[in-house]
Amino acid sequence: MQVSEKRLLASIHDVAPCFESQVDRLADLIEARLGPARYAMLVVPDHWGRAPLAEARGFQARLRAWADSGVEMFVHGWFHRDTAEHKGAASLKARHMTAGEGEFLGLSHAEALQRMRDGKALVEDIIGKPAAGFIAPAWLYGPGAMQALGECGFALAEDHMRVWRPGQEDKPLARGPVVTWASRSTMRTASSLAFAALARPALQPLRTLRLAVHPGDMTKVSIVASIDATLRAFSRRHVPGRYADLLK
Repeated sequence: MQVSEKRLLASIHDVAPCFESQVDRLADLIEARLGPARYAMLVVPDHWGRAPLAEARGFQARLRAWADSGVEMFVHGWFHRDTAEHKGAASLKARHMTAGEGEFLGLSHAEALQRMRDGKALVEDIIGKPAAGFIAPAWLYGPGAMQALGECGFALAEDHMRVWRPGQEDKPLARGPVVTWASRSTMRTASSLAFAALARPALQPLRTLRLAVHPGDMTKVSIVASIDATLRAFSRRHVPGRYADLLK
């Protein structure tokens, strides 16, 4: 990819053994528009404590195959579940920006560091190569997580509005909102569909566009149609790329 080209970075979140069929369908949807392996997967080591990747040998083999084909593998928390008690602004984020899934919003530095290191070791052992980076569940980071992130050796991190190299938060590699969808309520679904429709023309000037999908998206026909329309619109002017391209 030439440096001057506009990029489209697509990602599948919540990649875990319990969502294997949904991940397959999302991968098929993305590949139909962008081609094979032109996207990232965000891997959860033990989704809500009910889907331990360490015990899912078959799914591990699938992750290796995807990684070998060129799919970028990010560490996506550990449990993806937020069990911390929050106060002030963090409490508002925890209640309104996610359904109890902002795992790294309230963790201490020590706990965030341990989960990041454990997740990195597990994912890298499975795929046989370095993880592409770390992205916190719900894109939410508390002070402890931000401090730990710079100590774990991840090449990249991402939140709702930017991508950066850990340790260099003041120098974003890409700016602009992630286009994503919400399936957990009728109101949130309608809002995400409206935002995606607005984003398809409005975000075209951005050099780097980001699009993120989740297993729950496959439960609603309207969301699947919106994802497909957004992939088509974004890929007309932006080349499907890799997060690693941002480091060049």
